[in-house]
Amino acid sequence: MYRKMGIKLTTKYSPNFGLPKRPKKRIKFIIIHYTGMKKETAAIERLLNPKSKVSSHYYIKKNGNILNLVPDLYEAWHAGISSWKNLTSLNKHSIGIEMTNPGHYHGYDNFSIKQILSLKRLLKYLMKKYKIGYKCILGHSDISPDRKKDPGEKFPWYLLAKNKLAWWHKLDLKKIKKYRKVKLYSKKEESNFLKNLHKVGYMKNNQKKSNKKNNHFIIKAFQRRFRQDLINGKIDKECLLISKSLLIS
Repeated sequence: MYRKMGIKLTTKYSPNFGLPKRPKKRIKFIIIHYTGMKKETAAIERLLNPKSKVSSHYYIKKNGNILNLVPDLYEAWHAGISSWKNLTSLNKHSIGIEMTNPGHYHGYDNFSIKQILSLKRLLKYLMKKYKIGYKCILGHSDISPDRKKDPGEKFPWYLLAKNKLAWWHKLDLKKIKKYRKVKLYSKKEESNFLKNLHKVGYMKNNQKKSNKKNNHFIIKAFQRRFRQDLINGKIDKECLLISKSLLIS
């Protein structure tokens, strides 16, 4: 065990990473994941198994303990097929943080308070070290909307945003809820909403799927992040207002 800026870290290096070292300036994003597995021990074993060909730089256990699995300047294999703001293959440009959570297929649960406190400390350290802005703290579903749901709608983005550790809108959720399921007036408004999402950073990853299908995935990823209590893949007035707010926040 050792410390980085007051953060307790246990080293358990994974063999799953890319060579050579990347320059510090290439690290532009931090990607947050959940493990999506029933048991924490099995999830850690998978990240350490060379046959799995997956890894992350850090792992936050349910009790808040942090494991350092891959040194920051090496490319961990956590993002897969991914894109954000015209950048693709986000493994090259990011640090990955896995967090224990069974995920949507194994009894999706709230993240523990200890996990979130540890995550806050780790984010502050990494953001300062690599000069990463709060708008570049992303979820796996943000960069791979057609494939992933993590960290999911129970992840407290709004709490991180209060400490400028994540992007969030400035609207009062109670006040804008009256616009939920209110249909947009025109195709132009729908088009403007999708353009807003593109400006935020969302990209179409799967060129084999239709625009309609890709847009559906992107809308759900947006809702999972910024409108967490209703994820239906449908555009309404509330979604449009949130997307506008993000562009000025």
